[in-house]
Amino acid sequence: MVPFKYNTYIMTKRNKSLVIGIAGGTGSGKTTVADYILNTVGPGKIAFLPHDAYYRELRGLSVEKRAQVNFDHPSSLETELLIKHINQLKEGKSIELPHYDFKTHTRTPETTTIHPQLILIVEGILLFAEPDLRELFDLKIYVDTDADVRFIRRLRRDIEERGRTTQSVINQYIETVRPMHLEFVEPSKRYASVIIPEGGYNHVALDLIVARIEAMLQE
Repeated sequence: MVPFKYNTYIMTKRNKSLVIGIAGGTGSGKTTVADYILNTVGPGKIAFLPHDAYYRELRGLSVEKRAQVNFDHPSSLETELLIKHINQLKEGKSIELPHYDFKTHTRTPETTTIHPQLILIVEGILLFAEPDLRELFDLKIYVDTDADVRFIRRLRRDIEERGRTTQSVINQYIETVRPMHLEFVEPSKRYASVIIPEGGYNHVALDLIVARIEAMLQE
């Protein structure tokens, strides 16, 4: 198996920051890839924005209504704010990253100040499904992992970190996660400059991506 595949096009327009998008299905290993780049290239050079910090504020809805929201559809995310923040960072301005509480489906009052860095990594399942958003990336990485592995990882995460029950995770996966993956996430793979099979466990591909990033920084 080849470690990864390059599309024939990679964005050549350079900005003040090298902007990297990491997409892929839920539980595919996107955060593992981001962490590997962060630890290898150096955390002092990188700012990180998770797309799921930008879920829309649902405080005006009842708890029952919040639970019915399709959180795997692009409309559930305030992508316009993420685009604004990316552009501000590229312009050398700091931004306030929202905090989202996945147990209550609301934003918290706290934010984290993110300062501009040489590299900006943005991670999320729907990054490449949004035309205006994907145009901002100099390098687009898609993490491609088998569906059964992704589901097991999501099940473990939602139970341990987000206080969900096994049945609620299964129901959500069947009703929204899988259909939205097939409609939005999987088709967006065609926009990637790099596709990584087996996610964060593909160390050959990860090392080659880091080498590519370092080369782009020197161009």
